[in-house]
Amino acid sequence: MTEDGHEAEHRHGAGEEAAAAEAAVPVTDENEGRPQSDPATDGDDIEAARAEADQYREHLQRLQAEFDNYRKRVLREQSTAVEQAAQPVFRRLLEVLDDFDLALMHAQDRPDFDRFLHGVELVYAKLLDTLRAEGLERMEAQGKPFDPETHEALMQTGEGEGDPMVADVLRPGYTLKGRVLRPAGVRVERK
Repeated sequence: MTEDGHEAEHRHGAGEEAAAAEAAVPVTDENEGRPQSDPATDGDDIEAARAEADQYREHLQRLQAEFDNYRKRVLREQSTAVEQAAQPVFRRLLEVLDDFDLALMHAQDRPDFDRFLHGVELVYAKLLDTLRAEGLERMEAQGKPFDPETHEALMQTGEGEGDPMVADVLRPGYTLKGRVLRPAGVRVERK
């Protein structure tokens, strides 16, 4: 063979090697940059993914419904607990209400003012005892320095430069278990 024949043969052999190398590299989709796959297996993968997504959606919907039911049940239980907690207080207040009814009935039958006044004082004392037992306390404000946390200034007198003091209590203030339930309505004076 001539040199040209060897070169041709060599080129032909190199061409076969290049063709074999190209066959070993997977064909890629130019748009995706990923190897192309079999359309039959792609369809199975998509269906499997859809089935899994449906399963997750159903699970999420069940969890959502369970949480909704739980939230409603907790709210119902809290409302019931609050209502039941107030029952003993109302039972004790009903006794006071009964005493007021008796006092009013007796006042109509026998208009003796002194006895009526004494009866009302007894009922008032019973009401205060019932409320104290539940943690209600009247605040002492007269003569104390004005405190906006516990006092509500309804009036102000005096033009002095001193610290404001509570001169008069116009409406009593109350605390319930140590917290201000209603601030005392007061007249503030500066001396």
